Amino acid sequence: MKSKIIGLTGQTGAGKSTVAEFARELSCEIINADLVAREALQKGSSCLKKLADIFGYDIIDSNGECKRAVLARKAFSSRENTDQLNKITHPWIMRRISEYIEMYGDDKIIILDAPQLFESGGNKICDKVIVVVADENVRLQRITERDGLSYEDAVLRIRAQHDENYYTSRADFVINGMSDIDSVRKQTENIINSLLLKEV
Repeated sequence: MKSKIIGLTGQTGAGKSTVAEFARELSCEIINADLVAREALQKGSSCLKKLADIFGYDIIDSNGECKRAVLARKAFSSRENTDQLNKITHPWIMRRISEYIEMYGDDKIIILDAPQLFESGGNKICDKVIVVVADENVRLQRITERDGLSYEDAVLRIRAQHDENYYTSRADFVINGMSDIDSVRKQTENIINSLLLKEV
């Protein structure tokens, strides 16, 4: 059986990582697009050089490493800048994701955990899409604690994304990321089980 590619997305801080971890426990393979994006920003990469050409060479430190916080502050300061970031990084990331999918082979459920799933066109390679949702105040608290961001930087990151309807209107499944942990686990399990039983 050909592997099923399931997109997992939603606004930052909604709870995608928790859902991905539960899916991993159910024997799904996980491709984390954020980790792939880190590969794109590695020292000396052509992707990082293109970003520096656009956003300024102060996004690279004296050792040639990407200063991610500086890049994020610039890239999320306006929709135009976010679009520039995506235009450069998305093609590189999607090529790498395709390589990972090939590596996993057949007869798997592969979860593509990608915050920018729709914007990158990654949904086009997915058989189904799961969206995780949560209220903005909850997401703000989560990402300030998780990423060590100031409140202002967290707001910039959230406002750079689309509203909830953008995601839910494109979803095959929606998980409430504000539910208690057992409920999120059960929602994930129900979806994965339904995918195992159906041809998608």
